[in-house]
Amino acid sequence: MLTPLQMVHEFLSDISQDAVVVDATMGQGYDTVFLARLSDHVFAFDVQEVALVTTRQRLSEQELTAELILDGHENLDLYIKQPVDAAIFNLGYLPQSDKSIITHGQTTLAALTKLLALLVRGGRIGMMVYYGHDGGVEERDEVLAFVMALPQNAYHVMRYGGINQAHQPPFSLLIEKR
Repeated sequence: MLTPLQMVHEFLSDISQDAVVVDATMGQGYDTVFLARLSDHVFAFDVQEVALVTTRQRLSEQELTAELILDGHENLDLYIKQPVDAAIFNLGYLPQSDKSIITHGQTTLAALTKLLALLVRGGRIGMMVYYGHDGGVEERDEVLAFVMALPQNAYHVMRYGGINQAHQPPFSLLIEKR
């Protein structure tokens, strides 16, 4: 059985080398590396310098490249002007870092709205929703309300995650533009 993150990776795994892809929440760089193995055109965002340093190191070790941007994902339209084929989000906080620096519904929805406008037909967005922290439930609820309201004739939206897990198990959201 796939974990929610494995499901997101599987969902995004067929992007082409020339695809434009976005890691909206760079974090420790694992998703940036995943995307950079698939595409030569990766934009990765984070508000914490430590995320850029860690990600730059991981990319270097794998001899991969990506455009690392020290800015919030809500500003992605300042950097990306071309159509986007795929994107990934990990909502929550950067592990082993300042847990008071979290993603927020307002900025996440701004980024998601901009990405949906840039997304090509057949383009995909995978989101990992971690909500077991202060502010996480509010963001989860805002994101769920937003994606549930997307018109079904324009988007396929699926939710994947465990239902018999203790505490607040993360889940993934899979969005495909029709």
